[in-house]
Amino acid sequence: MSFDESGQIIDWLAESHEISDDGLVYSFTLREGLKYSDGTDLQAADVKFSLERNIEKQGPIMLTAPIASIETDEEARTVVITLAEPYTPFLSELTGFAAGVLPSDFGGKSEEEFFQSPIGTGPWVVSEWDPSGDLTFVKNEHYWQEGKPLLDSLVYTFIADDNQLLQRLSAGQIDAIETVPAANAAEVDSNEATTLISGDSWAIEQIFFNTQKPEFADVHVRRAIAHALDLEGITQATTFGTARAATSLIPPSIAYSAADAGFELGYDVDAAKQELAESGYPDGFTATLLIASGNASRAQIAQIVQESLAQIGITIEIESIDLAAFRERFRAFDYDFMLNSGQSDSPDPNGLVTFQADPEGFSNSYWTHYTNDEVTALMHEGRTTPDGPEREQIYLDIQRILAEEVPYIPVYYSSTLHGTTSKVHGLEGLPNASIRFQDAWIEE
Repeated sequence: MSFDESGQIIDWLAESHEISDDGLVYSFTLREGLKYSDGTDLQAADVKFSLERNIEKQGPIMLTAPIASIETDEEARTVVITLAEPYTPFLSELTGFAAGVLPSDFGGKSEEEFFQSPIGTGPWVVSEWDPSGDLTFVKNEHYWQEGKPLLDSLVYTFIADDNQLLQRLSAGQIDAIETVPAANAAEVDSNEATTLISGDSWAIEQIFFNTQKPEFADVHVRRAIAHALDLEGITQATTFGTARAATSLIPPSIAYSAADAGFELGYDVDAAKQELAESGYPDGFTATLLIASGNASRAQIAQIVQESLAQIGITIEIESIDLAAFRERFRAFDYDFMLNSGQSDSPDPNGLVTFQADPEGFSNSYWTHYTNDEVTALMHEGRTTPDGPEREQIYLDIQRILAEEVPYIPVYYSSTLHGTTSKVHGLEGLPNASIRFQDAWIEE
C-alpha cells in the first residue's frame, strides 16, 4: 500500500484489497507479473516473510497491528491477514517505509549479504554509492508500472551550503533540490529559471517539556509558557509565510485534526502571568532550552522564546549543541525543555498520537515522560474504533486534553518545500517529505 500527494491511501503492489465487515480480515490481491529489480518474480509468500520479519525486528517503524495469521495463495496471488482484534490504522501502517516487500529468506542469502546488494520492486536500482559522496540510481527495467520511470538515471549529491545549493539550481547545474530553505522559498518561486513545489506535510515544529523536571511537571508552568508565546508571530518570522501556526497536535493534513476546533490556549500575556502565579513558581525560575546547532530557524525561535518568557519572569538560557549530542541528551531525559519536530510517517492520526502521548511506547511520549491515563485509554480506543464520527470524537478529545495539559507546544505546521529548474516536470512531493521520481522528466 502507499499514499498519494494528499495523503490518501492507495493500492500499490496490491491491485485491490477488501476488509471484512468485522474489521478482522484484510484480503489483498497482488498485481500480476510483479518482479524484483533482478528479474525474479515476487511471490505472495514474500509478503508474508516481509511482514513477519517486520514484526520480529521491532524497529522504529514497526507494524503494531495485532496480526494473528497470514495466509497466502500463489496461484490466486492473494495474501489474507487476520487480526486478533480490530485495528483501524492497519492499512496506514502498511504504507510505511518498513513495510516494503523483500524476497523470502533474502533470496537464499544471509541478511547481511542481501543488504550489501539489495533488490526491490521500486522504480530505481542503486548503481553506485560513495558513502561520503554521490548516490547513483538507474532505471529498474522490471518496474511494474509500464514505461516508468521516465528518466534513465538519478544522482543524489550532498551539498551542505544553502547558498551554493540555490546558486547551482538557478544556474541549471543541478535539476532539483530536496529541501528549499524557507527563507529562499519566495526567491525560488519567483525566479523564471526555477520552480517551487510546496505542499502540506505531516511534520510539526514543537517545544517539548521534560515533565520529569519539577518546574515542567507543574501544569500551570506549561500553560503559562503556552500563553506567553505569540505563535503566529514566531511562525511568520521564522518560516517566511511558508507554514501555518499550529493549534493542535494533529496537523490539518491528517484526519481528525483539531486545528480549527479552538482548543489552543492562545497568546495572552496576562493569562500567562496568572497561570505562573498559580504554579509552584510564582516568582519565576531559570531553565535551559536545548536546541540542535546548525538550524537557523530554531536558533531564532529559541531567542523569541527567551525574550517572551522574560516578560513573565522566567529566565531562559539557550544551549545549542551538535545534532548527535542533542539526540543523546533528550533521549536520556537530560534536558529541561527543547525545540524539536514531530513527524507522522503515515496518514492515520494513531501514529503521531502514539509517538507523542504513549507512556508505554519506546519514545515515552516523545521523551517528555508525559502520562495521562485518560489519553492512554482514548488512544487504545482510537485504534479499534472504525473510521467515522465516533473515532473523530476520540481524537478530538485527545487533542483537547493535550492542549489543556501542554506536555508540548505545537508551534507550526511545516510545509514540504522542494525546488527544481523550470525544465523539470512531474516530480511529486509527498506529505512525509519524501519525493516520488517515477513521473519526473526533463525538458530538452
